[in-house]
Amino acid sequence: MKILICNDDGYQAPGIVALYEALRTVADVEVVAPEQNNSAKSNALTLHSPLYVHVAANGFRYVNGTPADCVHIALTGLLGYRPDLVVSGINNGANMGDDTIYSGTVGAAMEGYLFGIPAIAFSQTEKGWAHLDVAAGRARDLVQQLAPSIEMLTHSQVPAVAPWLLNVNIPNLPDEQIKGVKVARLGRRHAAERVITQTSPRGETMYWIGSAGAAKDEGEGTDFHASQLGFVCVTPLQVDLTDHERLPYWAQTAARLSQGQS
Repeated sequence: MKILICNDDGYQAPGIVALYEALRTVADVEVVAPEQNNSAKSNALTLHSPLYVHVAANGFRYVNGTPADCVHIALTGLLGYRPDLVVSGINNGANMGDDTIYSGTVGAAMEGYLFGIPAIAFSQTEKGWAHLDVAAGRARDLVQQLAPSIEMLTHSQVPAVAPWLLNVNIPNLPDEQIKGVKVARLGRRHAAERVITQTSPRGETMYWIGSAGAAKDEGEGTDFHASQLGFVCVTPLQVDLTDHERLPYWAQTAARLSQGQS
């Protein structure tokens, strides 16, 4: 199995190093990751300035761009082959609920998914890298469990066989304290905290985006709830933003507007 690894914390982050070391024992692995921290960059692509690729002493390739940039250029020419799996992380902190909209970790995995490659975004639920070796081991175990599905997608000649995109949050706990794996839906957060203002040395007002809001929908069945109980939480994601339930309503509205113009 050939795996492309990316992240949003930068190519020197402990999370991506641990993930690489764990996955290289079960697959052929290459790293293409951002040069700097790119948290909350979502799916952003750099279109108005050039991207440069450099090779670090450990063989990791790093790019002066976003996580999605890294995966995009890797899949459209840099690698020279099509990987079987795109893996992003391990992120320094949770990506649950609304976080997935903003997350560069999820954005990198989603870029692979948009190219038709199965993808996984891995995060630890707390910042600080505690028990990172455990998280990396759990990530490796999940990839190994999914290997038959990945192989089927790789060799399938049937267009209907679609790739999948998984968002995985792993508790910062010793291995024996993790209760298992649970599939859950995304929860929701409250609105972000108030913007923080400061005055620059030149007397100008500076604005800093406030912290993420607390969990709003954290009931049973959500990723917040599963993580709080000590489970590795797996959430399958999709990209289709269409509001399918309200399509008939808007179709009626469009019909009325069309009649009014005739």
